[in-house]
Formats: sequence, structure tokens, C-alpha cells
Amino acid sequence: MKNIFIINGSHPFAHSGGRFNDTLFKTTISHFDTLEGFEVKFTQVGKNYDVKSEVEKFKWADIVIYHTPIWWFQIPFGFKKYIDEVFTEGHQNGIYTSDGRSRKNPNINYGTGGLMHGKQYILTTSWNAPKTAFTLENEFFNQKNVDEGPMFGFHKMNAFTGMKLLATHHFHDMEKNADVPLELENYNVFLRNLIAQL
Repeated sequence: MKNIFIINGSHPFAHSGGRFNDTLFKTTISHFDTLEGFEVKFTQVGKNYDVKSEVEKFKWADIVIYHTPIWWFQIPFGFKKYIDEVFTEGHQNGIYTSDGRSRKNPNINYGTGGLMHGKQYILTTSWNAPKTAFTLENEFFNQKNVDEGPMFGFHKMNAFTGMKLLATHHFHDMEKNADVPLELENYNVFLRNLIAQL
């Protein structure tokens, strides 16, 4: 039995209603709910949550699936607040013990104090930016992909806890040129291929 914890990092703000990430969130829950061998828990960060209970979900999970839109090249402020609160509550309580260094030699071993070794995570992001903004020469992201560029800090945050990246899936041009049925079809293929590896 694999324990899957699914987090929807989107929440309504200004012109962003969070509809696409809500659809992804529900699609992912439904996908794992219909399969044998998986148990699912989930959180919508735009709704009320209990910080201690969220820590327990991370401790319980084998795989954490993060869904997030990208606002101004970062995760939404409500999602950042969630991470700050939950990971801080998890200090010496299942998420991390310290930054990993010792006072005898504080120059080494930073980022090795995580307690979530053996766990994996998946990240999906949705962007207004087209994929070509990351891949073409002289375009905005200087040919740095999502994971090496804007999401580098997010991946390091998870590594700090001891989790390892299982996979990422990024959705591009979702405001001006979205083909939602095709994106969902591609996402379902991504999930099926992923499950075949587990």
C-alpha cells in the first residue's frame, strides 16, 4: 500500500480563480482513489487547515504530490504560508531536526537534517509563460528549464527535508492559449506512466 498526499497550492486571488489547478487536484485524487494499492489524503491550502494535522499527513505519506500555479515566478502566497507554517511545526517532529550542521564544523553538511528520507514528491506547475520562453535562445528564461530555474528553490526545500524528486510535469501558456482537454489527457498519461514505475 502506498500513501499519497495531494496538495493543491492554488487559491483564488485577483483574476486567478484557481480553476485549472482545482481540476488537476480533483483528477489526481480520483485517479488514485480508483486504483488498488493506494490510500489518499489531500489538502486545499485555500481552505482552513490544522497545522499539526498537516504535519501528520507529511509523516504518513510515501509520496507527496504538489499542484501549484506560478504567480510572479513563485508559488502563491497562501501556499508559501502553508509551507512555512507546516514545515516549522515539523521541526523535530517528523519533517526535519536541524539544518544538519554541527557547531564543531559549521561549514559542512548544511541541508542534511531532514527526517523524510525514503519519501518522494511530484511537482506540477501551471504557467502563463509558453514553453518556448524556457527553451528558445534569447527568450525570457535564458534556456533554463522550470526545475533548474524558477523552481530550483522549491526542489531544494524538499531536499532539505530528505525527500527525493520522483517527477515533474509543467503546464505552459495556460492563460492565453490553453487546450485544457489536451493538457488533462497528457497529464493522465503522465500519471499512468508514473504508476507503472512504482
